[in-house]
Amino acid sequence: MTAGESWVVVGLDNGGSSNNATVLDSSGRFLVDELVELPSRVKEGPRIAVEALAETYAEVLRHAGVDASRVRAVGLDTPGPASADGVISSKGATNFSQPEWWGYDFRGALEDRLGLPVVYNNDGNAAALYAHHEFFGARSAETSSISAIVGTGLGGGVIESGRVVKGAAGMAGELGHILITMDGILGEGQPLPACGCGLSGDVESVASLTGIQNNLLPYWLAAEPDHELARAGTVAEAARLVRSYGEKGDPLALRIFEQQAMALGRLFTVAANFTDPDAYFVGGGVVQTSREFREWFLAKVVEHTVLREEQARVARFALVPDLDMAGARGAALAALAAHAGVTRRR
Repeated sequence: MTAGESWVVVGLDNGGSSNNATVLDSSGRFLVDELVELPSRVKEGPRIAVEALAETYAEVLRHAGVDASRVRAVGLDTPGPASADGVISSKGATNFSQPEWWGYDFRGALEDRLGLPVVYNNDGNAAALYAHHEFFGARSAETSSISAIVGTGLGGGVIESGRVVKGAAGMAGELGHILITMDGILGEGQPLPACGCGLSGDVESVASLTGIQNNLLPYWLAAEPDHELARAGTVAEAARLVRSYGEKGDPLALRIFEQQAMALGRLFTVAANFTDPDAYFVGGGVVQTSREFREWFLAKVVEHTVLREEQARVARFALVPDLDMAGARGAALAALAAHAGVTRRR
């Protein structure tokens, strides 16, 4: 490392189809302003997936013009469920469905491959950490927040005093699997929605792409069989189009998203009575839409979040920024904090 150069950390966000990465210097400045993305290859098994992450690590350093000798730690996030130490659930997961992934120490394997300390968070926690630090800045360590990330499932994260709350087994922040009352959310005769986790009536069963595909869209298309989405091919293909219809103001699509917003509002109501956070963040596909639509959606979430008068005066609601990069950036922030803490203890 030459005079004037600082040490850096790398953030790696692992997904079902792609990895993306960033570089953060010791002052807290991101050295990558755009998406640096390569295939994740997780469906090809752990050995190839770890190698794909190593390739992404090398690529982001090339992109940033940073020599590998300057890297002090790596932050990794993956979809859950996984332990606090980055061991994939023994029951598998949506993105890690092959048996060889079950109980696999993903964090440890990457640490061995790179020869650097690796700090692990699940993807929802990483995005939540970035949203928190981006929103609060210098006040991050004095504040708390909760984030709900609407994707294929419903991820999330709980931040207290600027740090991720992981829980004893690393499963804290699995907000999608909190049960909520469905009275007033479901339409007349609409079945209680089921989640892939085995629960019925949890947040993810409504507020997720899977919830749209399996629970919401079939009900609304049965009520409106002549709707254009009924001719879109399979239900899975139609579900992926619902967002674009919502942006155009289609009444059926807006009703689906209103159900999702109501579910998130009830989730945040639980949070208000449990952690009483300073801020509530919403991320996912609704962030990657037109400004008018995402503001409408966030307003609906706020409308259905029940706060006490004292809470309403101080609580803030916002969207997760830079969503495609939020996971990698949150992973990098966690690595920076961990390495700085080790350095201070020496």
